[in-house]
Amino acid sequence: MSTPTGPANDLPVRMPRPRQSGRHRRPEPAVAPDGAPALVLAVPGTPSGSVRLLADEVVSIARSELPGLNARIGYLDGDDDEFPALSTVLAHTAQDRTARYELARAAGSDMAEPEGPVAVVVPLLAGADGALLREIRRAIAQSKVAAELTDVLGPHPLLAEALHVRLSEAGLARADRARLFTVATAADGIVIASVGGEEAAQAAGITGMLLAARLAVPVMAAALDKEGSIADIAEQLRSSGSGQLALAPYLIGPEIDPSLLEAAGKEAGCAVAEPLGSYPAIGKLALSKYATALGIPQTGAGAPVR
Repeated sequence: MSTPTGPANDLPVRMPRPRQSGRHRRPEPAVAPDGAPALVLAVPGTPSGSVRLLADEVVSIARSELPGLNARIGYLDGDDDEFPALSTVLAHTAQDRTARYELARAAGSDMAEPEGPVAVVVPLLAGADGALLREIRRAIAQSKVAAELTDVLGPHPLLAEALHVRLSEAGLARADRARLFTVATAADGIVIASVGGEEAAQAAGITGMLLAARLAVPVMAAALDKEGSIADIAEQLRSSGSGQLALAPYLIGPEIDPSLLEAAGKEAGCAVAEPLGSYPAIGKLALSKYATALGIPQTGAGAPVR
Protein backbone atom coordinates (compact mmCIF):
# COMPACT_ATOMS: atom_id res chain seq x y z
CA MET A 1 0.00 0.00 0.00
CA SER A 2 1.21 3.47 -0.78
CA THR A 3 1.50 6.22 1.80
CA PRO A 4 0.89 9.97 1.32
CA THR A 5 4.61 10.42 0.78
CA GLY A 6 5.21 7.49 -1.58
CA PRO A 7 5.12 3.72 -1.88
CA ALA A 8 5.36 1.47 1.16
CA ASN A 9 8.84 0.41 2.21
CA ASP A 10 8.37 -3.19 1.15
CA LEU A 11 7.63 -2.26 -2.45
CA PRO A 12 10.27 -1.59 -5.09
CA VAL A 13 10.83 2.04 -5.95
CA ARG A 14 11.46 3.06 -9.54
CA MET A 15 14.62 5.12 -9.56
CA PRO A 16 15.25 7.70 -12.30
CA ARG A 17 17.81 6.70 -14.89
CA PRO A 18 21.06 8.65 -14.85
CA ARG A 19 21.20 11.38 -17.46
CA GLN A 20 23.26 10.46 -20.46
CA SER A 21 25.92 12.80 -21.72
CA GLY A 22 27.80 13.23 -24.95
CA ARG A 23 26.56 12.48 -28.41
CA HIS A 24 24.53 9.46 -27.22
CA ARG A 25 22.46 11.56 -24.86
CA ARG A 26 18.74 11.18 -25.47
CA PRO A 27 16.96 14.33 -26.62
CA GLU A 28 14.88 16.06 -23.99
CA PRO A 29 11.15 15.39 -24.50
CA ALA A 30 9.07 18.23 -25.89
CA VAL A 31 6.89 20.13 -23.45
CA ALA A 32 3.71 22.03 -24.26
CA PRO A 33 4.49 25.75 -24.65
CA ASP A 34 3.24 28.06 -21.91
CA GLY A 35 -0.21 29.36 -22.73
CA ALA A 36 -0.68 26.95 -25.64
CA PRO A 37 -4.25 26.34 -26.78
CA ALA A 38 -6.02 23.32 -25.33
CA LEU A 39 -6.35 20.12 -27.31
CA VAL A 40 -10.07 19.34 -27.36
CA LEU A 41 -10.94 15.84 -28.53
CA ALA A 42 -14.27 15.85 -30.38
CA VAL A 43 -15.97 12.52 -29.71
CA PRO A 44 -18.82 11.47 -32.00
CA GLY A 45 -21.58 8.99 -31.29
CA THR A 46 -23.77 8.22 -28.31
CA PRO A 47 -21.91 8.88 -25.04
CA SER A 48 -21.51 5.95 -22.66
CA GLY A 49 -19.18 4.71 -19.96
CA SER A 50 -17.15 2.69 -22.46
CA VAL A 51 -16.88 5.65 -24.84
CA ARG A 52 -15.65 7.85 -21.98
CA LEU A 53 -13.00 5.28 -21.03
CA LEU A 54 -11.84 5.16 -24.64
CA ALA A 55 -11.63 8.95 -24.92
CA ASP A 56 -9.84 9.19 -21.56
CA GLU A 57 -7.24 6.68 -22.74
CA VAL A 58 -6.64 8.56 -25.99
CA VAL A 59 -6.16 11.83 -24.09
CA SER A 60 -3.91 10.11 -21.55
CA ILE A 61 -1.62 8.88 -24.34
CA ALA A 62 -1.48 12.38 -25.85
CA ARG A 63 -0.55 13.88 -22.45
CA SER A 64 2.18 11.31 -21.93
CA GLU A 65 3.69 12.26 -25.29
CA LEU A 66 3.59 16.02 -24.56
CA PRO A 67 3.92 16.89 -20.85
CA GLY A 68 2.00 19.96 -19.81
CA LEU A 69 -0.64 19.45 -22.49
CA ASN A 70 -4.03 20.91 -21.61
CA ALA A 71 -6.32 18.26 -23.09
CA ARG A 72 -10.10 18.08 -22.78
CA ILE A 73 -12.94 15.97 -24.16
CA GLY A 74 -16.16 17.19 -25.76
CA TYR A 75 -19.00 14.99 -26.99
CA LEU A 76 -21.01 15.80 -30.09
CA ASP A 77 -24.11 14.30 -28.49
CA GLY A 78 -23.26 15.26 -24.91
CA ASP A 79 -25.59 17.38 -22.80
CA ASP A 80 -24.63 17.09 -19.13
CA ASP A 81 -21.74 17.25 -16.66
CA GLU A 82 -20.83 13.60 -17.17
CA PHE A 83 -20.69 13.93 -20.95
CA PRO A 84 -20.25 17.66 -21.70
CA ALA A 85 -21.12 18.87 -25.17
CA LEU A 86 -18.28 20.01 -27.40
CA SER A 87 -19.63 23.57 -27.54
CA THR A 88 -19.82 23.69 -23.72
CA VAL A 89 -16.25 22.40 -23.32
CA LEU A 90 -14.97 25.04 -25.73
CA ALA A 91 -16.82 27.82 -23.89
CA HIS A 92 -15.41 26.67 -20.53
CA THR A 93 -11.93 26.44 -22.03
CA ALA A 94 -12.17 30.09 -23.13
CA GLN A 95 -13.44 31.14 -19.70
CA ASP A 96 -10.59 29.32 -17.97
CA ARG A 97 -7.99 31.00 -20.17
CA THR A 98 -9.44 34.44 -19.43
CA ALA A 99 -9.55 33.68 -15.70
CA ARG A 100 -5.89 32.59 -15.66
CA TYR A 101 -4.88 35.81 -17.42
CA GLU A 102 -6.87 37.99 -15.01
CA LEU A 103 -5.42 36.21 -11.97
CA ALA A 104 -1.89 36.63 -13.30
CA ARG A 105 -2.43 40.33 -13.92
CA ALA A 106 -3.95 40.78 -10.46
CA ALA A 107 -0.85 39.14 -8.98
CA GLY A 108 1.35 41.74 -10.69
CA SER A 109 2.42 39.67 -13.68
CA ASP A 110 3.21 41.47 -16.92
CA MET A 111 1.76 38.52 -18.83
CA ALA A 112 0.45 39.59 -22.24
CA GLU A 113 -3.17 38.94 -23.08
CA PRO A 114 -3.40 35.55 -24.88
CA GLU A 115 -3.76 35.65 -28.63
CA GLY A 116 -4.62 33.03 -31.22
CA PRO A 117 -7.05 30.13 -30.90
CA VAL A 118 -8.36 29.09 -27.52
CA ALA A 119 -8.37 25.44 -28.57
CA VAL A 120 -7.39 23.05 -31.31
CA VAL A 121 -10.23 20.60 -31.94
CA VAL A 122 -9.17 17.13 -33.05
CA PRO A 123 -11.94 14.86 -34.39
CA LEU A 124 -11.82 11.33 -32.98
CA LEU A 125 -12.27 9.94 -36.49
CA ALA A 126 -10.01 7.70 -38.56
CA GLY A 127 -11.59 8.84 -41.82
CA ALA A 128 -13.41 11.87 -43.15
CA ASP A 129 -17.10 11.50 -42.36
CA GLY A 130 -18.63 14.62 -43.88
CA ALA A 131 -21.79 14.56 -41.76
CA LEU A 132 -19.89 14.25 -38.47
CA LEU A 133 -17.39 16.93 -39.46
CA ARG A 134 -20.27 19.29 -40.22
CA GLU A 135 -21.61 18.62 -36.71
CA ILE A 136 -18.21 19.45 -35.23
CA ARG A 137 -18.00 22.70 -37.18
CA ARG A 138 -21.53 23.58 -36.05
CA ALA A 139 -20.58 22.98 -32.40
CA ILE A 140 -17.50 25.19 -32.75
CA ALA A 141 -19.60 27.97 -34.26
CA GLN A 142 -22.21 27.58 -31.51
CA SER A 143 -19.54 28.00 -28.83
CA LYS A 144 -18.49 31.38 -30.32
CA VAL A 145 -14.92 30.48 -29.38
CA ALA A 146 -11.84 30.92 -31.57
CA ALA A 147 -10.94 27.28 -32.21
CA GLU A 148 -9.04 25.57 -35.00
CA LEU A 149 -10.31 22.28 -36.41
CA THR A 150 -7.72 19.75 -37.59
CA ASP A 151 -7.98 17.01 -40.18
CA VAL A 152 -9.12 13.52 -39.20
CA LEU A 153 -6.47 11.03 -38.04
CA GLY A 154 -6.01 9.11 -41.27
CA PRO A 155 -4.72 7.99 -43.61
CA HIS A 156 -1.48 7.08 -41.83
CA PRO A 157 0.88 4.08 -41.57
CA LEU A 158 0.12 3.86 -37.84
CA LEU A 159 -3.51 3.15 -38.66
CA ALA A 160 -2.43 0.32 -40.97
CA GLU A 161 -0.44 -1.04 -38.04
CA ALA A 162 -3.48 -0.73 -35.78
CA LEU A 163 -5.70 -2.57 -38.28
CA HIS A 164 -3.08 -5.33 -38.49
CA VAL A 165 -3.01 -5.68 -34.71
CA ARG A 166 -6.80 -5.85 -34.43
CA LEU A 167 -6.92 -8.52 -37.16
CA SER A 168 -4.22 -10.55 -35.44
CA GLU A 169 -6.01 -10.26 -32.08
CA ALA A 170 -9.07 -11.81 -33.74
CA GLY A 171 -6.96 -14.61 -35.22
CA LEU A 172 -7.50 -13.28 -38.74
CA ALA A 173 -3.88 -12.38 -39.57
CA ARG A 174 -0.37 -13.26 -38.49
CA ALA A 175 0.83 -10.99 -35.73
CA ASP A 176 4.33 -10.70 -37.19
CA ARG A 177 5.08 -11.30 -40.83
CA ALA A 178 8.75 -11.94 -40.03
CA ARG A 179 7.82 -15.01 -38.00
CA LEU A 180 6.85 -17.62 -40.52
CA PHE A 181 4.14 -19.30 -38.48
CA THR A 182 0.66 -19.95 -39.83
CA VAL A 183 -2.72 -18.96 -38.47
CA ALA A 184 -5.40 -21.45 -39.42
CA THR A 185 -8.12 -18.78 -39.53
CA ALA A 186 -6.02 -16.11 -41.28
CA ALA A 187 -7.93 -14.27 -43.98
CA ASP A 188 -6.68 -14.16 -47.56
CA GLY A 189 -8.73 -11.04 -48.35
CA ILE A 190 -9.56 -8.00 -46.21
CA VAL A 191 -12.52 -5.62 -46.46
CA ILE A 192 -11.83 -2.28 -44.74
CA ALA A 193 -15.11 -0.82 -43.46
CA SER A 194 -15.27 2.98 -43.30
CA VAL A 195 -18.05 5.51 -42.74
CA GLY A 196 -18.66 8.71 -44.67
CA GLY A 197 -19.69 7.35 -48.06
CA GLU A 198 -17.66 6.57 -51.16
CA GLU A 199 -15.25 9.48 -50.77
CA ALA A 200 -14.30 8.30 -47.28
CA ALA A 201 -13.94 4.73 -48.56
CA GLN A 202 -11.50 5.91 -51.24
CA ALA A 203 -9.41 7.69 -48.59
CA ALA A 204 -9.50 4.56 -46.42
CA GLY A 205 -8.11 2.69 -49.42
CA ILE A 206 -4.79 4.51 -48.93
CA THR A 207 -4.41 2.93 -45.49
CA GLY A 208 -5.67 -0.28 -47.08
CA MET A 209 -2.72 -0.32 -49.47
CA LEU A 210 -0.35 -0.02 -46.51
CA LEU A 211 -2.15 -2.88 -44.80
CA ALA A 212 -1.93 -5.01 -47.96
CA ALA A 213 1.82 -4.49 -48.00
CA ARG A 214 2.03 -5.69 -44.39
CA LEU A 215 -0.13 -8.78 -44.87
CA ALA A 216 0.62 -9.65 -48.52
CA VAL A 217 -3.09 -10.23 -49.19
CA PRO A 218 -5.56 -8.13 -51.21
CA VAL A 219 -7.30 -5.35 -49.27
CA MET A 220 -10.24 -3.28 -50.51
CA ALA A 221 -12.22 -0.52 -48.78
CA ALA A 222 -16.01 -0.24 -48.61
CA ALA A 223 -18.54 2.20 -47.15
CA LEU A 224 -20.34 0.78 -44.14
CA ASP A 225 -23.01 3.47 -44.43
CA LYS A 226 -23.80 2.72 -48.08
CA GLU A 227 -26.22 -0.14 -48.58
CA GLY A 228 -24.63 -3.15 -50.24
CA SER A 229 -21.11 -1.68 -50.37
CA ILE A 230 -19.54 -4.22 -47.99
CA ALA A 231 -21.17 -7.17 -49.75
CA ASP A 232 -20.16 -5.86 -53.19
CA ILE A 233 -16.50 -5.51 -52.20
CA ALA A 234 -16.55 -8.95 -50.57
CA GLU A 235 -17.85 -10.43 -53.81
CA GLN A 236 -15.10 -8.68 -55.80
CA LEU A 237 -12.47 -10.21 -53.52
CA ARG A 238 -13.99 -13.66 -53.86
CA SER A 239 -14.13 -13.30 -57.63
CA SER A 240 -10.41 -12.54 -57.65
CA GLY A 241 -9.59 -15.70 -55.70
CA SER A 242 -9.91 -14.84 -51.99
CA GLY A 243 -11.77 -17.58 -50.15
CA GLN A 244 -11.60 -16.50 -46.52
CA LEU A 245 -12.45 -12.87 -45.87
CA ALA A 246 -12.21 -10.60 -42.85
CA LEU A 247 -13.83 -7.25 -42.11
CA ALA A 248 -11.44 -4.68 -40.60
CA PRO A 249 -13.29 -1.64 -39.17
CA TYR A 250 -11.50 1.58 -40.15
CA LEU A 251 -13.25 3.15 -37.18
CA ILE A 252 -12.35 4.26 -33.68
CA GLY A 253 -15.66 2.84 -32.43
CA PRO A 254 -18.03 5.49 -31.00
CA GLU A 255 -18.99 6.89 -34.42
CA ILE A 256 -21.31 3.97 -35.28
CA ASP A 257 -23.70 1.50 -33.69
CA PRO A 258 -21.70 -1.71 -33.12
CA SER A 259 -24.60 -3.77 -34.44
CA LEU A 260 -23.97 -2.33 -37.92
CA LEU A 261 -20.57 -4.01 -38.06
CA GLU A 262 -22.00 -7.35 -37.00
CA ALA A 263 -24.79 -7.10 -39.57
CA ALA A 264 -22.36 -6.12 -42.36
CA GLY A 265 -20.10 -9.04 -41.50
CA LYS A 266 -22.99 -11.50 -41.66
CA GLU A 267 -24.27 -10.05 -44.94
CA ALA A 268 -20.85 -10.35 -46.58
CA GLY A 269 -19.90 -13.65 -44.93
CA CYS A 270 -16.84 -12.10 -43.23
CA ALA A 271 -15.34 -12.57 -39.80
CA VAL A 272 -15.16 -9.18 -38.06
CA ALA A 273 -12.22 -7.69 -36.13
CA GLU A 274 -12.62 -5.12 -33.37
CA PRO A 275 -12.57 -1.35 -34.14
CA LEU A 276 -9.34 0.56 -33.59
CA GLY A 277 -10.46 1.79 -30.17
CA SER A 278 -7.78 3.18 -27.87
CA TYR A 279 -4.85 1.61 -29.68
CA PRO A 280 -1.81 3.76 -28.71
CA ALA A 281 -1.43 5.11 -32.24
CA ILE A 282 -4.76 6.91 -31.91
CA GLY A 283 -3.52 9.10 -29.05
CA LYS A 284 -0.24 9.76 -30.85
CA LEU A 285 -2.02 10.79 -34.04
CA ALA A 286 -4.41 13.07 -32.14
CA LEU A 287 -1.39 14.81 -30.63
CA SER A 288 0.30 14.94 -34.05
CA LYS A 289 -2.69 16.79 -35.52
CA TYR A 290 -2.61 19.25 -32.61
CA ALA A 291 1.13 19.81 -32.85
CA THR A 292 1.00 20.29 -36.62
CA ALA A 293 -1.72 22.92 -36.25
CA LEU A 294 0.46 24.88 -33.80
CA GLY A 295 3.80 24.30 -35.51
CA ILE A 296 5.24 22.34 -32.58
CA PRO A 297 8.21 20.22 -33.76
CA GLN A 298 7.61 16.49 -33.64
CA THR A 299 9.74 13.39 -33.75
CA GLY A 300 8.93 9.69 -33.70
CA ALA A 301 6.09 7.59 -35.04
CA GLY A 302 3.37 10.19 -34.63
CA ALA A 303 5.07 12.76 -36.83
CA PRO A 304 3.11 13.59 -39.98
CA VAL A 305 3.92 11.83 -43.23
CA ARG A 306 5.79 14.06 -45.70
